[in-house]
Amino acid sequence: MTEEPQSNSMVSDGSPARAWAEAVAALAAADTYWLSTVRADGRPHVVPILGVVVDGAFHFAAWPGSVAGRNLAANPRCVVAVNADGIDLAVEGRAVPVRDEPVLQAAAARYLDQYDWPVEIRDGVFHADGAPTAGPGPFDVYALTPSKGFGYGSGEGEPYNPTRWRFG
Repeated sequence: MTEEPQSNSMVSDGSPARAWAEAVAALAAADTYWLSTVRADGRPHVVPILGVVVDGAFHFAAWPGSVAGRNLAANPRCVVAVNADGIDLAVEGRAVPVRDEPVLQAAAARYLDQYDWPVEIRDGVFHADGAPTAGPGPFDVYALTPSKGFGYGSGEGEPYNPTRWRFG
């Protein structure tokens, strides 16, 4: 999510499209997200998750035995949605397991800071007491690699057009 995607307004009423950097900042400031995954039979599955932004990329933890964990193991395509700081966001992409120790350490630090959830990293996964919405653990950590994002104004603040971002 660190690259600057192509963006365009989906309507043209004179209000500005939101920059992707602003959307990422709003994503980082939120605290509860909705993860949509795809079941083996094609049905959607939606669950609230706790997530963090590390180096401009959205990360979340999932117990491999959960429905979301099993769905992601079979099909990494997903959507993360949130209402955050005056913008409703939906980011489509692929959730890729993270095994890189420095990224895991940074994600662990953000989880501790944002949710007061201490984790220990062993064998490339989070070990901790069960996290709200995540199951009993250990937990795989995923990074969302976006393909498309959508932003819509919500609440009060500077108006802007609904915006679509396209990646890669």
